[in-house]
Amino acid sequence: MRRTSLKNDHENPVQKEYAQLAQKYDDKWRFYVEETLLETLKRVEIHAGERLLDVGCGTGALLEAIDKLCPDAVLSGIDPTQEMLDIAGKRLPKKIYIAQSWASNLPFETETFDVVVFCSMFHYIRDPIIALKEVTRVLKPAGRIVITDWCDDYITCQLCDLFLRAFNKAHFRTYKKRECHHFLLSSGFDDIKIDSYKINWFWGMMTATARKKALVK
Repeated sequence: MRRTSLKNDHENPVQKEYAQLAQKYDDKWRFYVEETLLETLKRVEIHAGERLLDVGCGTGALLEAIDKLCPDAVLSGIDPTQEMLDIAGKRLPKKIYIAQSWASNLPFETETFDVVVFCSMFHYIRDPIIALKEVTRVLKPAGRIVITDWCDDYITCQLCDLFLRAFNKAHFRTYKKRECHHFLLSSGFDDIKIDSYKINWFWGMMTATARKKALVK
Protein backbone atom coordinates (compact mmCIF):
# COMPACT_ATOMS: atom_id res chain seq x y z
CA MET A 1 0.00 0.00 0.00
CA ARG A 2 1.39 3.39 -0.99
CA ARG A 3 0.83 6.41 1.24
CA THR A 4 -0.89 9.61 0.10
CA SER A 5 -1.10 12.89 1.99
CA LEU A 6 -4.63 13.84 0.95
CA LYS A 7 -6.65 15.67 3.58
CA ASN A 8 -10.05 17.31 3.53
CA ASP A 9 -9.80 20.71 1.85
CA HIS A 10 -13.18 22.41 1.87
CA GLU A 11 -11.76 25.12 -0.36
CA ASN A 12 -11.46 22.48 -3.08
CA PRO A 13 -14.74 22.71 -5.04
CA VAL A 14 -15.25 18.95 -5.36
CA GLN A 15 -14.62 18.22 -1.68
CA LYS A 16 -16.67 21.25 -0.63
CA GLU A 17 -19.69 20.25 -2.73
CA TYR A 18 -19.74 16.62 -1.62
CA ALA A 19 -19.04 17.37 2.02
CA GLN A 20 -22.27 19.40 1.98
CA LEU A 21 -24.17 16.83 -0.10
CA ALA A 22 -23.03 13.63 1.62
CA GLN A 23 -25.90 13.16 4.10
CA LYS A 24 -28.60 13.57 1.45
CA TYR A 25 -26.77 12.20 -1.59
CA ASP A 26 -28.36 8.74 -1.67
CA ASP A 27 -31.91 10.08 -1.37
CA LYS A 28 -31.44 13.01 -3.75
CA TRP A 29 -29.87 10.94 -6.54
CA ARG A 30 -31.58 7.59 -5.90
CA PHE A 31 -33.03 7.06 -9.41
CA TYR A 32 -29.85 8.18 -11.17
CA VAL A 33 -27.60 6.03 -8.96
CA GLU A 34 -29.76 2.92 -9.33
CA GLU A 35 -29.95 3.20 -13.12
CA THR A 36 -26.27 3.94 -13.68
CA LEU A 37 -25.26 1.15 -11.31
CA LEU A 38 -27.38 -1.32 -13.28
CA GLU A 39 -25.72 -0.32 -16.54
CA THR A 40 -22.26 -0.46 -14.98
CA LEU A 41 -22.87 -3.86 -13.37
CA LYS A 42 -23.90 -5.30 -16.76
CA ARG A 43 -20.38 -4.61 -17.98
CA VAL A 44 -18.25 -5.39 -14.93
CA GLU A 45 -16.71 -8.85 -15.17
CA ILE A 46 -15.54 -9.86 -11.70
CA HIS A 47 -14.70 -13.33 -10.42
CA ALA A 48 -13.94 -14.86 -7.04
CA GLY A 49 -10.52 -13.87 -5.79
CA GLU A 50 -10.11 -10.97 -8.21
CA ARG A 51 -9.31 -7.49 -6.93
CA LEU A 52 -11.49 -4.52 -7.94
CA LEU A 53 -11.04 -0.80 -7.29
CA ASP A 54 -13.92 1.70 -7.41
CA VAL A 55 -12.47 5.15 -8.18
CA GLY A 56 -14.78 7.81 -6.76
CA CYS A 57 -16.72 5.30 -4.68
CA GLY A 58 -18.77 7.98 -2.90
CA THR A 59 -21.17 6.47 -0.38
CA GLY A 60 -20.32 2.92 -1.45
CA ALA A 61 -23.41 1.93 -3.47
CA LEU A 62 -21.47 0.27 -6.30
CA LEU A 63 -19.12 -1.58 -3.95
CA GLU A 64 -22.12 -2.83 -1.97
CA ALA A 65 -23.78 -4.13 -5.15
CA ILE A 66 -20.62 -5.83 -6.42
CA ASP A 67 -20.04 -7.46 -3.02
CA LYS A 68 -23.52 -8.99 -3.19
CA LEU A 69 -22.90 -10.30 -6.72
CA CYS A 70 -19.42 -11.66 -6.00
CA PRO A 71 -18.77 -11.89 -2.25
CA ASP A 72 -15.40 -13.60 -2.77
CA ALA A 73 -13.94 -10.71 -4.78
CA VAL A 74 -11.49 -8.40 -2.99
CA LEU A 75 -12.93 -4.87 -3.16
CA SER A 76 -11.44 -1.43 -2.54
CA GLY A 77 -12.67 2.12 -3.08
CA ILE A 78 -11.23 5.62 -3.04
CA ASP A 79 -12.91 9.02 -2.88
CA PRO A 80 -11.55 12.53 -2.22
CA THR A 81 -14.32 13.50 0.23
CA GLN A 82 -14.15 12.11 3.76
CA GLU A 83 -17.83 12.80 4.47
CA MET A 84 -18.83 10.48 1.61
CA LEU A 85 -16.40 7.83 2.84
CA ASP A 86 -17.86 8.08 6.35
CA ILE A 87 -21.23 6.97 4.95
CA ALA A 88 -19.59 4.25 2.84
CA GLY A 89 -17.82 2.96 5.94
CA LYS A 90 -21.13 2.51 7.73
CA ARG A 91 -22.86 0.67 4.87
CA LEU A 92 -20.01 -1.60 3.72
CA PRO A 93 -18.58 -4.68 5.44
CA LYS A 94 -15.19 -4.21 7.08
CA LYS A 95 -13.49 -6.47 4.52
CA ILE A 96 -13.87 -3.71 1.89
CA TYR A 97 -10.97 -1.26 2.03
CA ILE A 98 -11.77 2.43 1.48
CA ALA A 99 -9.39 5.38 1.49
CA GLN A 100 -9.36 9.11 0.82
CA SER A 101 -7.51 9.80 -2.43
CA TRP A 102 -7.65 11.48 -5.82
CA ALA A 103 -7.71 9.41 -9.01
CA SER A 104 -4.41 10.97 -10.08
CA ASN A 105 -2.50 9.56 -7.07
CA LEU A 106 -3.83 6.15 -6.13
CA PRO A 107 -2.52 4.72 -2.82
CA PHE A 108 -1.80 1.26 -4.22
CA GLU A 109 1.21 -0.65 -5.49
CA THR A 110 1.79 -1.30 -9.18
CA GLU A 111 -0.25 -4.14 -10.75
CA THR A 112 -2.58 -4.61 -7.78
CA PHE A 113 -6.02 -4.83 -9.44
CA ASP A 114 -7.82 -6.98 -12.00
CA VAL A 115 -10.60 -4.41 -12.52
CA VAL A 116 -10.91 -0.65 -12.03
CA VAL A 117 -14.29 1.10 -12.25
CA PHE A 118 -15.25 4.77 -12.60
CA CYS A 119 -18.98 5.42 -12.16
CA SER A 120 -20.29 8.97 -12.66
CA MET A 121 -17.13 10.77 -11.65
CA PHE A 122 -15.11 11.13 -14.85
CA HIS A 123 -16.55 14.61 -15.53
CA TYR A 124 -14.76 15.88 -12.40
CA ILE A 125 -11.28 14.83 -13.54
CA ARG A 126 -9.10 17.75 -14.62
CA ASP A 127 -6.61 15.64 -16.61
CA PRO A 128 -8.09 12.33 -17.84
CA ILE A 129 -4.81 11.09 -19.31
CA ILE A 130 -2.96 11.46 -15.99
CA ALA A 131 -5.78 9.65 -14.14
CA LEU A 132 -5.97 6.85 -16.70
CA LYS A 133 -2.21 6.33 -16.72
CA GLU A 134 -2.39 5.99 -12.95
CA VAL A 135 -5.09 3.36 -13.45
CA THR A 136 -2.83 1.64 -15.98
CA ARG A 137 -0.14 1.54 -13.30
CA VAL A 138 -2.30 -0.19 -10.68
CA LEU A 139 -3.93 -2.64 -13.12
CA LYS A 140 -2.43 -6.05 -13.73
CA PRO A 141 -1.49 -6.93 -17.34
CA ALA A 142 -4.70 -7.36 -19.36
CA GLY A 143 -6.66 -5.86 -16.44
CA ARG A 144 -10.06 -4.36 -17.20
CA ILE A 145 -11.42 -0.85 -16.87
CA VAL A 146 -15.08 0.23 -16.87
CA ILE A 147 -16.10 3.90 -17.14
CA THR A 148 -19.72 5.05 -16.86
CA ASP A 149 -20.37 8.76 -17.25
CA TRP A 150 -22.41 11.46 -18.94
CA CYS A 151 -22.13 11.40 -22.73
CA ASP A 152 -21.58 14.69 -24.54
CA ASP A 153 -22.97 13.20 -27.76
CA TYR A 154 -26.45 13.94 -26.33
CA ILE A 155 -27.74 17.52 -26.57
CA THR A 156 -29.17 17.39 -23.04
CA CYS A 157 -25.73 16.59 -21.64
CA GLN A 158 -24.13 19.30 -23.77
CA LEU A 159 -26.52 21.85 -22.27
CA CYS A 160 -25.99 20.49 -18.76
CA ASP A 161 -22.22 20.65 -19.27
CA LEU A 162 -22.35 24.29 -20.39
CA PHE A 163 -24.52 25.25 -17.42
CA LEU A 164 -22.33 23.47 -14.88
CA ARG A 165 -19.11 24.88 -16.33
CA ALA A 166 -20.56 28.35 -15.81
CA PHE A 167 -22.10 27.87 -12.37
CA ASN A 168 -20.53 24.83 -10.64
CA LYS A 169 -16.82 24.95 -9.88
CA ALA A 170 -16.69 21.26 -8.99
CA HIS A 171 -17.68 20.20 -12.50
CA PHE A 172 -14.96 20.11 -15.18
CA ARG A 173 -16.47 18.82 -18.44
CA THR A 174 -18.26 15.97 -20.19
CA TYR A 175 -16.84 14.01 -23.12
CA LYS A 176 -17.96 12.45 -26.38
CA LYS A 177 -17.47 8.77 -27.14
CA ARG A 178 -14.61 9.51 -29.54
CA GLU A 179 -12.83 11.56 -26.84
CA CYS A 180 -13.17 8.76 -24.31
CA HIS A 181 -11.82 6.31 -26.90
CA HIS A 182 -8.82 8.60 -27.47
CA PHE A 183 -8.11 8.90 -23.73
CA LEU A 184 -8.15 5.12 -23.28
CA LEU A 185 -6.03 4.40 -26.36
CA SER A 186 -3.49 7.05 -25.33
CA SER A 187 -3.23 5.60 -21.81
CA GLY A 188 -2.29 2.06 -22.75
CA PHE A 189 -5.64 0.34 -23.29
CA ASP A 190 -7.01 -1.71 -26.16
CA ASP A 191 -10.10 -3.84 -26.87
CA ILE A 192 -12.08 -0.62 -26.33
CA LYS A 193 -15.88 -0.75 -26.52
CA ILE A 194 -18.18 2.19 -25.74
CA ASP A 195 -21.98 1.99 -25.49
CA SER A 196 -24.20 5.07 -25.34
CA TYR A 197 -27.75 5.02 -23.99
CA LYS A 198 -30.33 7.08 -22.08
CA ILE A 199 -31.64 6.21 -18.64
CA ASN A 200 -34.51 8.71 -19.04
CA TRP A 201 -35.41 11.64 -21.31
CA PHE A 202 -32.61 13.80 -19.86
CA TRP A 203 -29.64 11.67 -18.87
CA GLY A 204 -27.57 10.53 -21.84
CA MET A 205 -24.87 8.14 -20.65
CA MET A 206 -22.00 6.06 -21.97
CA THR A 207 -20.14 3.09 -20.57
CA ALA A 208 -16.68 2.26 -21.86
CA THR A 209 -14.85 -1.01 -21.32
CA ALA A 210 -11.22 -1.74 -22.22
CA ARG A 211 -8.21 -3.86 -21.30
CA LYS A 212 -4.72 -2.82 -20.32
CA LYS A 213 -2.26 -3.80 -23.02
CA ALA A 214 -0.22 -6.72 -21.78
CA LEU A 215 3.12 -4.94 -22.35
CA VAL A 216 2.17 -1.61 -20.74
CA LYS A 217 4.09 -0.75 -17.57
